[in-house]
Amino acid sequence: MQFPRIRPTRSPKFEGAAAGIRVPPAGRVQSDKMKISRKGREQIVSFKSKLVEGKGRQLGKGKKESDNDRYEVAVAVKVIESIRSEKRREEMEFTEAFKQAGPCCFSPDSRLLAVAVDHRLFIRNVFSLKVEQLYSCVDKISFIEWAPDSQYVLCGLYKRPMVQAWSLAHPDWTCKIDEGPAGIAYARWSPDSRHILTTSDFQLRLTVWSLLNTACVHVQWPKHSPSFTTDGKFAAVCIRRDCKDYVNLLSCHSWELMGSFPVDTLDLAGLQWAPDDTSILVWDSLLEYKVLIYSPDGRCLLKYQPYDSGLGVKTLAWSPCGQFLAVGSYDQQVRALNHLTWKTFAHFMHMTTIRAPCNATIFKEVDEPLQLHMSDLSLSDDIALNIQDGSIDNSREGNCRVKYKVVDLPVNLPFQKPVVDKPNPKQGIGLMSWSCDSQYLLTRNDSMPTVLWIWDICRLEPAAVLIHKDPIRAAAWDPTGGPRLVLCTGSPNLYMWSPAGAWCVSIPLPEFSICDLKWSSAGGRLLLKSKETFSCAAFVQDLPDSTECTTSDDE
Repeated sequence: MQFPRIRPTRSPKFEGAAAGIRVPPAGRVQSDKMKISRKGREQIVSFKSKLVEGKGRQLGKGKKESDNDRYEVAVAVKVIESIRSEKRREEMEFTEAFKQAGPCCFSPDSRLLAVAVDHRLFIRNVFSLKVEQLYSCVDKISFIEWAPDSQYVLCGLYKRPMVQAWSLAHPDWTCKIDEGPAGIAYARWSPDSRHILTTSDFQLRLTVWSLLNTACVHVQWPKHSPSFTTDGKFAAVCIRRDCKDYVNLLSCHSWELMGSFPVDTLDLAGLQWAPDDTSILVWDSLLEYKVLIYSPDGRCLLKYQPYDSGLGVKTLAWSPCGQFLAVGSYDQQVRALNHLTWKTFAHFMHMTTIRAPCNATIFKEVDEPLQLHMSDLSLSDDIALNIQDGSIDNSREGNCRVKYKVVDLPVNLPFQKPVVDKPNPKQGIGLMSWSCDSQYLLTRNDSMPTVLWIWDICRLEPAAVLIHKDPIRAAAWDPTGGPRLVLCTGSPNLYMWSPAGAWCVSIPLPEFSICDLKWSSAGGRLLLKSKETFSCAAFVQDLPDSTECTTSDDE
């Protein structure tokens, strides 16, 4: 099925049957009244420079910068950001919808896409979405993971329980792992792509299966999946022995025990290597707030425990540069620590009301009535044919579309009071992620599921707050390039943010509500999942730099 193209001005990012619709963001198709000439752009930049220089001259005369002064500058910057956001014409290209009934993921080299449909595994080409390989498993696929070298793919059949692995270079080769009565709770690849690690039910043992000589190594009483160093040479595994938690260090070459040391936890909840492989992060269960940093030789470098009573750690995230550690807890705060002294340098509070002065830009999702301009309206033969066939359905969009609107302060954020008499209360920091340049941190307080906070680490303050109509399902940073954020709320819209502004893109597929999304490791392409189908999206042109403003050719 071929989708009609809207404004086909560039070569497509997808080929063949994968080619779909190219659309601009919702609210960005405007008349000439929205065009900013080069002269107007120079006036805006000059206006911003004068504001900043004027405040600098006042400070040079010995005057202190007041909160009102900072607020005036922030308001001017927000106006400029709003103009940039409204002017942006970031185009995207979407493929048609394909069936899926399970996990989907890109290969590490971003060339292939693995899609599970019940017991069948489809390997598709990312550019054309043609099926290159088709594998049939013995039961419904519950989990998919690519080997780091993209030559093998692993399928977890946890209902059996069983694991099957396939080779793309040798389609006839197959591997089947069955733990028998012990069961399989989790499976993953080793960094060398030649070993599979499985964890049995009830934390009985961790087994390392070799694909080279069919040998296997057992580790008794593991608590969680192991964490590997960045270079893939060592693995850290937490075990429980004699009612005490220990960390075992294994060599990924021979899988021999290199060292073991006890940790000061009541019930260890997880462990993770630092990005620079110099320390190991350990945290306790949610019943006790305790974060520990250990060196590989077992020395305790940090014991962080901000309070004694109440629920503890909910999420943790290392910055990609390895210099910062963000800890999100059930008290609705994020505490940031540095790697030099392991001291807290920032507390990020998620308040229900944002008041002035505040330098953050507040974006709110609103409905905008559709306005058609007859001078800009054009209809191709393909679109006319589809309208006659009834294949284009705009009933789901109605007579309006969504867009972001910059709102003034103060702003009351939607808040849900958690139910205290039920387990796993919906409160605390449930979503947290760093941008690829470690400059921004996104957070979501589960008591405010429709609000996404974006924090500027350089200024230690919120850079933007995004308010939506529906709870946020997923959010992910572009793994390459500048800070670009994409999120979804279970609606047929895709939401994006960058330091230059925020905008919305309406998905041109019928009955397609985005429930989850993933970036390819190379960036530039997105995997969008609905309940029963998936689609891929690509950016027609990269985002302009945050310091630039989109201009027209009008003088």
